Amino acid sequence: MHTVNMLDAKSNLSRLVDAIEKGDEREIYIARNGRPAAKLVPLENSTPGNRIGVARGLFTVPENIDLSNAEVQQLFLGTGA
Repeated sequence: MHTVNMLDAKSNLSRLVDAIEKGDEREIYIARNGRPAAKLVPLENSTPGNRIGVARGLFTVPENIDLSNAEVQQLFLGTGA
């Protein structure tokens, strides 16, 4: 069990997460005023699903999809195209 204070956790969060991901630490307690307040632990190993192409075949892109680009730009930026 490794314990760090809140300020160290804020300053070194990336390093702490790296230690958890690499397996160097199984759990890290974050203390506030010397008392454990939270625990940083690794997520269970789960492989994310394949996201690329997930909507393939569910819709077709219309030929005129770019006709409204100027109008969309004006709506987002508030400027003329």
